[in-house]
Amino acid sequence: QLVESGGGSVQAGGSLRLSCAPSRSTYSSECMAWFRQAPGKEREGVAVISVGGGSTYYADSVKGRFTISQDNAKNTVYLQMNSLEPQDTAMYYCAADIQGWDCPPTRAPRLYEYTYWGQGTQVTVS
Repeated sequence: QLVESGGGSVQAGGSLRLSCAPSRSTYSSECMAWFRQAPGKEREGVAVISVGGGSTYYADSVKGRFTISQDNAKNTVYLQMNSLEPQDTAMYYCAADIQGWDCPPTRAPRLYEYTYWGQGTQVTVS
């Protein structure tokens, strides 16, 4: 339902911009989020944006370095990642919350709150 792009390999201190768009728009989302999962670790939410109002949430580990944004005309959500660190290495997933569990976001997103997911895009920082 969702397609991510923009991942790749960068050196520490570098930047990447991830994009997420629905493969087909058959639903409306309340919030969109980026999660990531490193090998051997649980999937964690790193950023959330409310589709209607643009309110955002960031995990402490990425605050000040990552920015989530949206282009409603293109129905696309972005994750601008700056000052990347090796610990940012993970598969990054885009997800859509269609019920508005915690939207506008006030806390870390929970996996069960997100109905639609992308296949993921790999980010490797060395």
